[in-house]
Amino acid sequence: MERKSFRERFLNRKVILIVMVTVIIIGAGTGVGLLKASENPSFCATCHIIKPYYESWSESALLDHKHAAEDVTCQECHHNSIPEKAMEGINFITGNYTLPLEGGPDTSREFCLECHSPEGEGISWDEIQAATDFEESNPHDSHHGEQECNVCHQMHEPSYVFCSECHIFNWIDDLDEEAWTNAW
Repeated sequence: MERKSFRERFLNRKVILIVMVTVIIIGAGTGVGLLKASENPSFCATCHIIKPYYESWSESALLDHKHAAEDVTCQECHHNSIPEKAMEGINFITGNYTLPLEGGPDTSREFCLECHSPEGEGISWDEIQAATDFEESNPHDSHHGEQECNVCHQMHEPSYVFCSECHIFNWIDDLDEEAWTNAW
């Protein structure tokens, strides 16, 4: 059996080390690049199951487009961690997902009110009620008690006038028919 010289063993280790470092650098660079790209809404559209949401965000009459017009990106509501983003990519590539997509952003009133204020620092429910105190009714002062925003307000589909299940108010007629549906 022929023994390798010190120099041959050193060169083999050096080649292995260079290959490993190269793979790590390329992997890290790709990861950072994908992470940065995922902050751009058009990147979200590269996935065929997300494309309709992106199109709605970029060019519809729905609430998500109103957010787009204010430069609110997908990531500002969809706060996915790096491992969650990685799993989404893996699930897309392997086809391991269900439609409609499960989960989504936090839709609690507190989450929405973090941004919806003149100062962008949140707004109280009382201030929301004062801003929508119409002559005949106030959709944010329900006799059903406090409601979550998504009872009426939807992002990627027409919003729904919950009050219209029982009431007919003139202000409902002023809503954009493409962006809102009602019970009648």
